[in-house]
Amino acid sequence: MNQPLKIVLLLGVAALGLGAGIAWQHYGARPTPDEAPASPAATPDTAPGGSARAGITSQMVGRPRPDYALVDIAGKERRAAEFDGRVVMVNFWATWCPPCVREMPALEELYETYRERGLVVVGIALDNREDVVDFVDPIGIEYPILVGEEDGIDISRDYGNRLGVLPFTVIIDRDGVIRHVHPGEISMEQAKAYVEPLL
Repeated sequence: MNQPLKIVLLLGVAALGLGAGIAWQHYGARPTPDEAPASPAATPDTAPGGSARAGITSQMVGRPRPDYALVDIAGKERRAAEFDGRVVMVNFWATWCPPCVREMPALEELYETYRERGLVVVGIALDNREDVVDFVDPIGIEYPILVGEEDGIDISRDYGNRLGVLPFTVIIDRDGVIRHVHPGEISMEQAKAYVEPLL
């Protein structure tokens, strides 16, 4: 086969692959009717500030938060129930995830701003303890950081992250009911818009 023909064939295959990827993103990621959100807040389209991941929904919005038991970076077991009675922002993240790292200063600022009014931010890292401790210690995060490892992936799914997106943030009201989900990086403005009405 001559060189020009090879190039034409390779370009054709690349174009087909790109087209298939765009089609999957546009059509394949759409929720089916049985995955319809429990309330308008379930989709990022209707969330404050919107989101690029508009095809992701959660059936968990409007439902009681699932329980979990994980250790924090000090090795102490922490359970979801210990945060009941407060507004809780659960943030699933990983040290190797650039958007997760970028949003951490906003989460820390949010926690410092609203903790006296009853907000707690809980970071659940999908990493091993050593990596999480090495990452968190130098940057001085004050909100609780729990070590999820493989269990964290299952907990993330329990909280509605059916596609395994990171970061993935869930806002829970004082009654322990999930009110919002936010797949992808969250800004300070978006976080405030979710949290302030619940405080």
